Amino acid sequence: MAGKFVVTKTKSGKFMFNLKAGNGQIILTSEQYNEKASALHGIESVKKNAVVDAHYEKKESKNKEPFFVLKAGNGEIIGTSEMYSSVSGMENGIQSVKTNAPDATVDDQTAG
Repeated sequence: MAGKFVVTKTKSGKFMFNLKAGNGQIILTSEQYNEKASALHGIESVKKNAVVDAHYEKKESKNKEPFFVLKAGNGEIIGTSEMYSSVSGMENGIQSVKTNAPDATVDDQTAG
């Protein structure tokens, strides 16, 4: 099963998306946007930038858990991963984003 971007509306009325792998696991989460059009633009940016190794920044949380952020060409963060228990798990997550994002469909779960 192919990956998909799921667009939702937060309780505060903002828009965001998650990139889910074919197995339904969330592999990347966006920031919150004021406008749905901005969230959809963010999805296009993820699709475009996901294949560029240099746009992934590998980080470590305060609890020493590895995670990554995906940045656009201008350096803006366009998505953040979950926290992983190992560096190899994080590397698998990056590979999953590279594999799933470019051809992922968009599942818009917002009203209007």
